[in-house]
Amino acid sequence: MITTEAWVLHAGPHSPTPGTLVRESYSFKDIADDEVLAEPIYGCWEANMAHAISRWPVDVCRQRGEERVVLGNAGVVRILRTGGAVDTVREGDLCVLVSVGIWDRYGYPLKILAYDAPGTMGVLAKRIKLHASQVYPISPDTRHALEQWAAFPIRYATAWDNWKVAYGAWRLQMDEKDGGAAHVWAWGGGVSLAELLLAKSYGCHTALIASDDKRIELCRSLGITAIDRRRFPDLSYDEKKFRADLGYRKRYMRSETTFLDLVKEHTGGAGVSIFIDNIGGPVFRATGKALARQGVITTCGWKEGTDLAISRAAECVNRHIHVYTHGARHTHEAVHYAEKHGWLAPAPEQVYAWDDVPDLVRDYADGKVSTYFPIFKVNEL
Repeated sequence: MITTEAWVLHAGPHSPTPGTLVRESYSFKDIADDEVLAEPIYGCWEANMAHAISRWPVDVCRQRGEERVVLGNAGVVRILRTGGAVDTVREGDLCVLVSVGIWDRYGYPLKILAYDAPGTMGVLAKRIKLHASQVYPISPDTRHALEQWAAFPIRYATAWDNWKVAYGAWRLQMDEKDGGAAHVWAWGGGVSLAELLLAKSYGCHTALIASDDKRIELCRSLGITAIDRRRFPDLSYDEKKFRADLGYRKRYMRSETTFLDLVKEHTGGAGVSIFIDNIGGPVFRATGKALARQGVITTCGWKEGTDLAISRAAECVNRHIHVYTHGARHTHEAVHYAEKHGWLAPAPEQVYAWDDVPDLVRDYADGKVSTYFPIFKVNEL
């Protein structure tokens, strides 16, 4: 057995009350022939980790049938030891995680490492055991900081996969002679930012909706149009309140009108060609109204709701395509692109220490984290 120190999430009661991370010893079996023992260097806090702690939409411990889990599926690790059958990495290699726990027969992810995949553990531990396919080596000559690579496994790999499908879907109906470059918009988030940078490299017009001054300035520095979310503060749709509360309905409609006027202004009246919506419920109505004919709504997450209502007739008439993806199929392609083109998260202004992980949990929950890529340190390099 191998014993290490970890920030551990315990299974909760049957009623869905939020959990906390507990710093304690954590033991696991020694590595098998196809596994590696690694030490995390940096991790990146992800929304799925916050969901796990809040036990929404599920209690991942109970879903996995385990009393304790170690979260954290984005980061950089150093290989300490390899199993006898491993020939893809060596002792001492620095690697990004491949954040998949279980693949389907075609290589697409079914369950996510250190989240809903049973028997897996993540970077909130000083030592971790991984399958050899869950690590991919970073070039020893990389031009980029390890803190930047730590944000790559979930945000950038997911963005790579989702963008390829979404843009391909748009091109099924539209090409250059049909109106030139696509207008690509997104509700703010790390995956959305990474995806918009890809869209920009394709020659698309890009815009990100954000409500934080630092995030708005980041967008502008990257050549992405920043749309200030605070200009339409009541754009959060609740169907029951919309029907029953006249005051709410008026406030919502004012915000929706402001938002749609901005869409017309920035797209020359054409509407959004590809809208990246990883929020869901509260903004989905506005997303659909902003979409151009032959447009694509694409999502790879469900931050504010898993269930959506649409008018099938309207979507057919407008020839809208809905794209849903989960995780990434080929992380190595995205890694090579990132190294060559610098398609990585900005270097962080702050890195949380191992002892300060609870502060990161609290700051993230309270909306006090301005960066899209909160980084924490686990071990010294």
